[in-house]
Amino acid sequence: MARPRRIEGYAIVSREGMICTADRVMPEALKIEADQRFYHHALDRADAVANGRHSNEGGPHAAGRPRLLLTRRIPALEAHPTDPNTLLWNPAGSRFEEAWDRLGVDGVLAVVGGTDVFGLFLAIGYDVFYLSRAQAEVPDGRPVFPGVPQKTPEAILSDHRMVQRDLRMLDPRAGVTVAEWIKK
Repeated sequence: MARPRRIEGYAIVSREGMICTADRVMPEALKIEADQRFYHHALDRADAVANGRHSNEGGPHAAGRPRLLLTRRIPALEAHPTDPNTLLWNPAGSRFEEAWDRLGVDGVLAVVGGTDVFGLFLAIGYDVFYLSRAQAEVPDGRPVFPGVPQKTPEAILSDHRMVQRDLRMLDPRAGVTVAEWIKK
């Protein structure tokens, strides 16, 4: 069974390591224009996207992009009832390689959330994870990975044999950075 050439993760987090509020809404304080440009430019280079039911990447090209939509509402794999570019995948009923094969794409998979999806792909294995950090506070939100805030997102990436290779400033005025984490 095949795997993508690369698996890339993308998230922007608050000071606490949260990706959204407790009710799954991304606050305006995490919608930083420079990060959105970085994110959408990267997704335009990806061949497919993986996301959960409450996550999506948005942007002008989202509808035409092949995707794995992770869900617990089906036994294993099913075609999406209204979107021919989307394959519904329950990881409890089907291995990742089966889902990837059935999606019928070759190349780069961009993982865009939410918490459980980001956590699952820690086990599957990211080739790179781009972790953007904003100065926003989102207490009691939904974390980027299971185990946050007990551990920082960076500690969890490190626990999964990833190392930070690069850190760039995306927006000096807002203090937003993006760190590139790669597998060892």
